Amino acid sequence: MTEPTIVPVALGERSYDIAIGPGLLAGAGARVAALAPGARVAVVTDETVARLHLPTLAAGLEAAGLKHAAVTVRPGEGSKNYATFARVCDELIAAKIERGDIVLAFGGGVVGDLAGFAAAVVRRGMRFVQVPTTLLAQVDSSVGGKTGINSPHGKNLVGAFHQPSLVIADTAVLDTLSPREFRAGYAEVAKYGLIDDEPFFHWLERSWREVLAGGAARQTAIARSCRSKAAIVARDETETGDRALLNLGHTFGHALEAVTRYDGNRLVHGEGVAIGMVLAHEFSARQGLCPQEEPSRVAAHLAAVGLPTRLGEVPGGVGTADELMAAITQDKKVRRGQLTFILTRGIGRSFIARDVDPEAVRRFLAEKLAEA
Repeated sequence: MTEPTIVPVALGERSYDIAIGPGLLAGAGARVAALAPGARVAVVTDETVARLHLPTLAAGLEAAGLKHAAVTVRPGEGSKNYATFARVCDELIAAKIERGDIVLAFGGGVVGDLAGFAAAVVRRGMRFVQVPTTLLAQVDSSVGGKTGINSPHGKNLVGAFHQPSLVIADTAVLDTLSPREFRAGYAEVAKYGLIDDEPFFHWLERSWREVLAGGAARQTAIARSCRSKAAIVARDETETGDRALLNLGHTFGHALEAVTRYDGNRLVHGEGVAIGMVLAHEFSARQGLCPQEEPSRVAAHLAAVGLPTRLGEVPGGVGTADELMAAITQDKKVRRGQLTFILTRGIGRSFIARDVDPEAVRRFLAEKLAEA
C-alpha cells in the first residue's frame, strides 16, 4: 500500500491535515474517530457517491465505533440552492447531531460547499470533515474553508468561511469519475502552475498522461496542488490579499456558468475555469502584460488534455458580451463597482489587477465571441 502524503494547513489552533493517497476511504472512520472519539457523524453526500462509495465509508465508521446518519442530495450544481441547503440543515438537526459531533462532506465540490455551509451555521457552528471524491474537490474546494451556495444572481454569493478539521483525499476513488469530470478537475491542477509555479506547469506538460492514468504521478500532482493552496490559505485565510490569486480564470469561468444557467450538460465548473484561464492570459496579452506565446502555450496544454479553451466550444453558446458582463459585475471580487481580475505577466506570474476597465473587458469579449 502506498504511504499517504500528509499536507498540513497551518492556521494556528484551527490547523488541520490533508491526507492524500489510494485506499484511504476504508480507514476514514479510524481517522475521524481519532479526531472525535465517540462522536456521531452526519454524512452529507449525493446519490451517485452514495451508490458507489457509501458502503465502504459506512463500514469504516461502524468499525471505528461511530454511529452515523446519511443526508443525500441530488448530484450537480443545482443542489447548491436555498431549498436544498434548508433541507440539509433540517435533516442534520432531525438526526440529533450535536455541536460536538461531526458533519462529514462526502462528494465533490457541490457537496463540500453545501455541507460545509450547513456545518458553519447549524447549532452556530459544528466541526466538519471533508472526504472529497472528485479531482476538483481534492485539489481545490475541500481545502481552505470556503463554503456556500449559489444565488439566482450568481455563484457562491451566500456562504461562510468555515475550516474543516480534516481532509481525506482517497486518490483511488477518482477511478470512478467519468473522463470528462476528471479533466474538469485537472483544470484546477494546472491553475497552481499558472499562478506562481512555472516548473510545476512544465512538469504537467510532460506528465499529464500519467496524472490521468493514476499512480504516483496523480498523487504527486494532487499533493503539490494542495501544498500550493495550503500555503496561500495560511497567509490569507479570508481572501483579503493574495488568496484572490486562486481565482485565476474564475471571473470569466463563473460568468460562463451563470449564462449557461449552471447546466452541467453544457458546461461544468472546471471547463469554465479552463476557458477562463485562457481568456485571462489572452486579455493580459491584449493589455501588453505578457507575450502572445504564453496564452497559446496555456491553450495548447489544456486542449491536449481534452478541455475546452474557446467560447465557441460551449454547447448552445454563451450569449452576448453584455450578458457576460452582467454576470461578471456580480462577481464577489467587485469592489464599489470596480472590476478585479487575476491577470498575468506570463506563466507562473499571476497578479491581482484592480480597477480593470469594464469597457476594455466588454470589447475583448465581443471580439472573442466574434471569433467563436
